Amino acid sequence: MRYRDSFVENGQLVRKQVCKRLSAVDPEHVRLKKPPESVRLLAEEELNPINSTSLEPSKNVTLQDFVTRVYFPNMEGQKRASTLKGYKARWDSQLKARCGSFRLREFRTPQAHKVLADIGRANPEFTRSTLHHLPSLLSAIFRHAIQQGYLTGANPIREASIPSAPEGEETYAYSLPEVLAMLRVLPDPARAIVAVAGFLGLRRAEIRGLEWHDYTGDEIRVMRSVWESVTNEPKTRKSKAPVPVISPLQRLLDQFRLSLGNPASGPMFGTMKGTPLSLNNVLNRQILPALNVCAHCGKGSDEHGKEAHEYERNPERPKWHGWHAFRRGLATNLPDLGVPDKTIQAILRHANVQVTQNSYIKTLDAQSIAAMRQLEGLVDVKMLSASSESGF
Repeated sequence: MRYRDSFVENGQLVRKQVCKRLSAVDPEHVRLKKPPESVRLLAEEELNPINSTSLEPSKNVTLQDFVTRVYFPNMEGQKRASTLKGYKARWDSQLKARCGSFRLREFRTPQAHKVLADIGRANPEFTRSTLHHLPSLLSAIFRHAIQQGYLTGANPIREASIPSAPEGEETYAYSLPEVLAMLRVLPDPARAIVAVAGFLGLRRAEIRGLEWHDYTGDEIRVMRSVWESVTNEPKTRKSKAPVPVISPLQRLLDQFRLSLGNPASGPMFGTMKGTPLSLNNVLNRQILPALNVCAHCGKGSDEHGKEAHEYERNPERPKWHGWHAFRRGLATNLPDLGVPDKTIQAILRHANVQVTQNSYIKTLDAQSIAAMRQLEGLVDVKMLSASSESGF
């Protein structure tokens, strides 16, 4: 099949004659002067979007052109900076080389399915959740293309599936003893930051966004989120809410504030320049050196040097599992105290209780054992009752 096509390439409108093979020639069709009906239908399917007046030549672009010139620029005002950075990283690292040269209208479900399968084969270490991000991004790209008139018809990613992949490791939740052990060995401001993370369950960007005038003593109002140098509203409307402060945290924050000269405003955790602290810097400069000390001499792994003994990490100090483990830990520790899930949802400021239950509340080993002990007692009572009634 031959046809003339108009499309945009590197910002320029280009017209070319295009040849495309629709199918192999079957032996019984060799002597036909005209193509059979099955091939004619294939040609109509291929030419229909080209001949459609609803598609302008200027919108016949490659995926790469659309993503970089249309999709990402339009998303800058709609997505959080951290989210958009993740989108760009996935596009650049996995998708651009495999599907960027396709034209939007030529990329269909079989091509999407093959791209995802190729990524799975090339990256056997990817978990299922990691792979799931890729069709989600592609689907969002094509949905935007349809909305903007670059494409007609159904979203080609809808029926594509990701290849089989292992489940990721279970996320971690700090226990209350782990949080308290950190507070005993950390200096300020790391100690105050960990206390806020552990007893309020704030997200990392929300901690960076805290200012002293958000703190009343009884509560902290979550008003902003700071990611790198970008200040945003909190993640959701529900996230912008006050969180009650327990008295031990109040005492710790009041002492920390006094050590800074009792400021009335400005970042709660700030630099000498008055900008929010980098929590990664706090982690590397204060938290990890305090946690990763030698069991024999108390020196950190970086400063152990040529000691008479080998470095052996002190097992009594908690291991670092990331900032979000404090948020999961609070969600996990509160049910153990009898706090209802709906109350935990309000404290964590989730949009709905299912998020709290499915992703944040972890069942601790002690909780599992206690639950089975309760079942054991109930079964014993029921069995004894049934035995006495039956005369055994």
